[in-house]
Amino acid sequence: MNTLKAEKRSMSIKARRLRREGFVTGNIFGKEIQESIPIKAERTVVERLLKTCNKGSQIQLDVDGQVYDALIKDISFNSMKGLVEEIDFQALVSGEKVHSVAEIILLNHDKVIGGVLQQQLQEISYKALPDALIDKVKVDVGDMKAGDTIRVGDLDIAKNRNIDLVTDLDATIATVTAVHAAAEEPAEGGDGTVS
Repeated sequence: MNTLKAEKRSMSIKARRLRREGFVTGNIFGKEIQESIPIKAERTVVERLLKTCNKGSQIQLDVDGQVYDALIKDISFNSMKGLVEEIDFQALVSGEKVHSVAEIILLNHDKVIGGVLQQQLQEISYKALPDALIDKVKVDVGDMKAGDTIRVGDLDIAKNRNIDLVTDLDATIATVTAVHAAAEEPAEGGDGTVS
């Protein structure tokens, strides 16, 4: 499991200043934490973590030597600067279900025949105990053809007794639509001219 080192931050220093100094700000909260704890972590360290983890990933969060089993709950990006600005964590409690999301990753989309693959759902929302959390759901779409649809209920996550899905089982994950030729042949008997 990945570990992120962070430190408690003083609320007397504005988040904007910390971000200018190369930090990402955030909070950790949870059932056994009385008040959420404001934290800061070096941006380079956070960016390295986000290469393998994302929203819904479970990590070890080390805040000034106190280690929490934590879930990445939210990540705020500044799209203009292309930087992570804020990251929030939920401290997990053994035996308590937590609400999370799993990112949907489509595999083998280059093997889809006779149509265009369209991904309609990016993540699946669910509740589970800490030891049943997952952050990615891989879906093999290589056998799909025009007219095929994959729904949440078709996936292994829907059959997992340790996971309570929040996302509707009928929600469409991906469909393959037929490709129609752009230039239509002229109608039979016509010469293709418009009168």
